[in-house]
Amino acid sequence: MRLSGDAAQACNRAPRCADDYQGRISGPLFDRIDIHVDVPAVAVADLSLPAPKEGSSDVAARVAAARAIQTARLEAEAPGQNIRTNAEADGELLERIATPDDAGRALLTEAAEKMRMTARGYHRVLRVARTLADMEAIENVQRIHIAEAISFRRVIPGR
Repeated sequence: MRLSGDAAQACNRAPRCADDYQGRISGPLFDRIDIHVDVPAVAVADLSLPAPKEGSSDVAARVAAARAIQTARLEAEAPGQNIRTNAEADGELLERIATPDDAGRALLTEAAEKMRMTARGYHRVLRVARTLADMEAIENVQRIHIAEAISFRRVIPGR
């Protein structure tokens, strides 16, 4: 097993080394991180490949469009509260804007139980799922958005 994902940098104590390291980070701190993504090192051979079809400006435009959707929705749902993004939505407002379809709700409930999510973790999944739907300009949060948001959660060692 490799800690870093790179055979050349393998930890000879893995997986214990990884558990020891991650065990130093408290559950409440992990819970405050919305998205965990493991990114492997870029292989030298990949450096000479052509540029991706979607550039940074394309991604920035998609993000700006999603934020505009969020701002408009939140101004309508919570007028005068100066809430502009899904990250700022809490409680009843979050439930109104990020309620998933029945299949998504069932998946989230099952995942919350199996992963032993805290209330904070549960709400972070809802926020990320709402944002994923906004990135696709889809009005309602669907099971696919919940599934993707759950995939970004890191399982906390010892839980």
